[in-house]
Amino acid sequence: MSRISVFSAPFLLGFDSFEERVDRLAKSADSYPPYNIERSTSPEGVECFLVSIAVAGFAINELEVIAEDNQIVVRGRQKDDPGREFLHRGIAARQFQRSFLLAEGMIVKDATLGHGMLVVSLERPQVEKIARHIEIRSV
Repeated sequence: MSRISVFSAPFLLGFDSFEERVDRLAKSADSYPPYNIERSTSPEGVECFLVSIAVAGFAINELEVIAEDNQIVVRGRQKDDPGREFLHRGIAARQFQRSFLLAEGMIVKDATLGHGMLVVSLERPQVEKIARHIEIRSV
């Protein structure tokens, strides 16, 4: 059975790689770890985003944030300490990978870890709209 895509419209040119990314993100959808996304706008018109991910129990060396191919990939891997004995384990310690697709022009500013929250800061600078006149040549 073939799948009909919104990106297959004839006036959407060059969006096939975008569709692949969306499909990849949809397949990796998981509820762990929970996260928030906040948006604000600076007085200069720069859109700012904060992606806050709950990573209780993870140390800074057990987390990785990678910006690649118009997406952010956040990974967490904890090593089990055989010397620890839990009577109850309510804080998940499993490894995870969470991806966020970024629009063109988004800038990943930094990532901070504090109070069990990993916060990734992003910006989308205001882009100047440029119109070009395209000369028509005869052949």
